[in-house]
Amino acid sequence: MSDRYYSDLRALCCIIDRGSFVAAARELGVSRSALSATIRRLEDHVGVQLLNRTTRSVSPTPAGERLAARFGMAFEEIGAALSEAGAMGGEIAGPVRVHAQRLGYELFLKQLLPDFVRRFPRISVEVQIDDAGVDIVQERFDVGIRLGEMLDQDAIAFPLQTGLRQIAVAAPSYLDQHGAPRHPRELRDHLCIGFRWPGHAALYNWEFCENGVWFSVAVSGPLTFNDQRAALDAAVSGAGIALWVESEVQPLIETGHLAPLLTEYSAAFPGFALYYPPHRHRSTAVKTFIAAVRSAKQP
Repeated sequence: MSDRYYSDLRALCCIIDRGSFVAAARELGVSRSALSATIRRLEDHVGVQLLNRTTRSVSPTPAGERLAARFGMAFEEIGAALSEAGAMGGEIAGPVRVHAQRLGYELFLKQLLPDFVRRFPRISVEVQIDDAGVDIVQERFDVGIRLGEMLDQDAIAFPLQTGLRQIAVAAPSYLDQHGAPRHPRELRDHLCIGFRWPGHAALYNWEFCENGVWFSVAVSGPLTFNDQRAALDAAVSGAGIALWVESEVQPLIETGHLAPLLTEYSAAFPGFALYYPPHRHRSTAVKTFIAAVRSAKQP
């Protein structure tokens, strides 16, 4: 690949990360018109449109998103390698502060961290695990792992999975006594195990999709938790109907402890993403951590 196309691909990734030509041009130190010419040249080279442009916004086409995701990881790796080489031969060192939602930690950090600290023993990683809607800039976190629909609008984000699906479940003993709902709105007549996001006064309303349209149902019951695993334990005991991520309840379904409900009204929504503030300068330790998580992302 020639130096020119390397630069062109860097420009594409920067535009997608920043969400605008103006912000990307400022970071790259070029004019907006020069940046537009760069993207047109790249689109001519690959033979497909890479960005959707309007007077108000810019967003990647599916082809642009795939191209940027594939090369974005390489750019992070190259940047980390160059920073490491510039450290006068010393080991990469420094702190990395991470905020992760509980399931995000389980899926993307639990297995990665032991190997990471063995490879980079002078990087100290502090991980805060909870489901609170933390402002990572204000709380001085370097990176976060959060559901895609809950990301800060100006954050730089890298999807770690294509999507998630939540399904309602109940124990056979509960269904024998109370029957099964046929539509999500019938959940109002059932004992549902509630969930409250940390920092939120109202209970989480369960979300479903019918004919491509999302809607929510306010459920109620005798139990409410701030931990979905506790809710599943209560559901297994027959205390009511719970709602949680399909991959997490599937083992309990396969063993017969829980039965799936209303699956025809369950649709995928944005899964977990690695995200970080749009700062231009990040430490070598943080860049190395970001590259490691991105390269180890789950299918």
